[in-house]
This record gives sequence, structure tokens and C-alpha cells, in this order.
Amino acid sequence: MTLDVHPQLLRALVAVLRTGSFTGASEETGFTQSAVSKQIAALEDAVGASLFQRGPRGVVPTPAALGVARHAAAVLDHLDAAAREVADLGRTPLGRVTLGSFATAAMHLAPEAIARVTRAHPSIDVALLESSTPVQLRRLRAGRLDLAVVAIGSEPHEYDLAGIDSEPLPAGALHVAVSERHPWAHARSLSLEDLADADWVIGRGARGEPQFGAWPALTTPRVVAEIDGWSSRLGFVAAGLGVTTVPALAIAGLPRGVVPVPVEGPRWAARSLRIAWVGPVGDAARVVRSALHAVAAEIAAASASDRG
Repeated sequence: MTLDVHPQLLRALVAVLRTGSFTGASEETGFTQSAVSKQIAALEDAVGASLFQRGPRGVVPTPAALGVARHAAAVLDHLDAAAREVADLGRTPLGRVTLGSFATAAMHLAPEAIARVTRAHPSIDVALLESSTPVQLRRLRAGRLDLAVVAIGSEPHEYDLAGIDSEPLPAGALHVAVSERHPWAHARSLSLEDLADADWVIGRGARGEPQFGAWPALTTPRVVAEIDGWSSRLGFVAAGLGVTTVPALAIAGLPRGVVPVPVEGPRWAARSLRIAWVGPVGDAARVVRSALHAVAAEIAAASASDRG
């Protein structure tokens, strides 16, 4: 047997059961008592059984009414959920966002922001392209990126930013990364005098791709290795072959055997962490941008607390 009825007939049944009378169901549903009575009669015709018996204190449901009602509640819940989902389509950001990020921001900031967007907005698909800041700026202009996490230096003419909009992201404090076996590994903080005698493992990149090296305030650091990528650089540190400067963005991605130590004195931020775009920002991209701001703020706050 197939029961093919209008959902309103099921709503009338549930309302009569809940209120105990046709009058109560009328008040709950907004239909007249006569209309409710006709809806129940139509449902009885479809079911082929009586649903209510009139009593001195209202109506009494029959076993058939109780049986139909058990399924009616689930059917109505599913219909209501479908209606909400369709209504939300007009308010939920949809689409694909292509996000660019330089390597350090791709260690934790970008993936954590993407994960949050994916959990909160499954309808948004975020793709990540990792590249240097100069490459990202070219991709923005070419329309290959919707948003880009870039690092901009203090020199006004370092990059051509004409036509590119941007806003700052919290960057957090620089730390020194050391081996867990290093004497500094359990230090609350380090002084500039401490750093002057350290062996430094520094980054090496192409022109226009600045790298983190020795502590910025050191004038003549003792450099023992110059290495391109973070993984190799931190491998040297883990082996106890030297120490290196790490931004707050990289702390969450430090490998086992490497620990960050804060440094006393002024905060050094040679480069500004920014999120950049070209032209209007769509709804989905705005969601991603908000997530990047939230994660960056948490990273910055955590690095500040490390400094005591």
C-alpha cells in the first residue's frame, strides 16, 4: 500500500494528537476547525481507516492514527529540513576559492584556515597554491588567485603593488628554534648577548624571495649553513648543528626535536604579513579571508604569550 497524501494532512493529524481536539489543532495550524476536520477526513479516506473517535473530553485516536503518526513525524521533519536547506542556499556562500600562500604561511596558517572553512561551509571549495610572494602577485594580476597570503618588506619599491588591494594580518613574534638537546631548549627567554655566540643555520632563496636567517639585530652572526627549504634547515637544527630564526607562523609546524624559544627585547618584524586580492571579493573569498584573520590572530596571541 502506498500512502500518497499532501503533507498538510499529516500536519493536521499531528496537531490533533498534540492538542487533543480539532479546536486545538485549528489554533495551532491556523486553519479553521472545519478545514481541520476535512483534512482528517481526507487522510482517513487515503488510509482506509478511522483515525479518531469522538469522546466526552475531545477526540480519542485509534490505533491507525497512532501508527500513521509515528511515521508522519519523521516525514514532516525531513520535509522541514529540506525546506531549510533550500532556503539556506540563497544565504550560504558557494564556489571555489583559489588561495595563494608562501611556504611559511602554508605550514599552519593556510591549512588551518582552510580546514575551518571546510567544516563550517562545505559548499566552499578552497584550493591552495604555494609560491613565493613575487609569483603570487603575478598570479593575482593574471586572475589565477582569488586571495594571496604574502610577505611585504619595509622597502617601498620592493614589489609592484599597483592595482592590488591588501590588508595586514597579525604576524606574531619571532623566536629562535633550537634542538631539544640544546642548552637553550628549556630557557624562558634569550638575550641578544646569548644569540651573539650561536651557530646559525640560515635560509637561502632566489632574488626577491627573502628568507629567515640569523636574528635581525645581530651584525656579525656566525653562519654555519645556508639552506633553501624549511625542512632541511630545521633538520640541521634538530641535529644540533645550529639554531635558526623562526616566525610565529612556523612554530606550529616545527618537527619533533625542535623547540622555539622567545627572545627578550623589541619585537622584530622585518616583513609585513598581508592578505592580498585584485578587484571585488566574492562571498566565498570573504569567508576564507575571515578565517585567515582568525587563525593569524590566534597564532600571534600564542607567540606573545610565549614571551611572557
